[in-house]
Amino acid sequence: MPKKKKESELKNLIEETRKKEKVKKETIDWKWIRIITILSLGISFILGFISQMTVPNLSLVLGILITLLFIMIGIIFDIIGVAVTTAEEAVFHSMSSRKVKGASVAVRLKKNADKVSSFCCDVIGDICGIISGAAGTAIAAILVTKYHLNLLLVGLIITSVISSFTIGGKAIGKSFAINKSDIILYEFAKFIANFYH
Repeated sequence: MPKKKKESELKNLIEETRKKEKVKKETIDWKWIRIITILSLGISFILGFISQMTVPNLSLVLGILITLLFIMIGIIFDIIGVAVTTAEEAVFHSMSSRKVKGASVAVRLKKNADKVSSFCCDVIGDICGIISGAAGTAIAAILVTKYHLNLLLVGLIITSVISSFTIGGKAIGKSFAINKSDIILYEFAKFIANFYH
């Protein structure tokens, strides 16, 4: 592709972006930032407390299962966060006009996609990642105490396994979320609709 044509396309892209920015000029939502910060503090404290109190006192098998559960929760919420950002809003407007259960909730979630994605991917996903790492440390301590293994080596192996499961699971989840975004958003919205009166 000629250099001038590339530059022309880049200029067009920059111009289109500026037009969008003028149409939708957003300021920083400090209220949302305060809410999400306090919420993440509370959730991480509760989940961290649960993992710290339960995992070291459990058998090795239950400790591993709980760690896998935290990894799965992180992956599931990452899938939901990606699906909300990539889903088509128009589909849900049509369903909402026909009074399909969960469609109006899906529209609200889609309109707040940045906040929903931030909550699902950043708050829940990252907290689960941190807690699964902490649970992995507790599992390493159990293994070292029970089998007199090298703490550094066991810790590195467990951390590597947890990281690979989390990253691999999220990579698979993202592809799934992008391909099935409308269905995932609808099912999630339908579930949330059960709590609305």
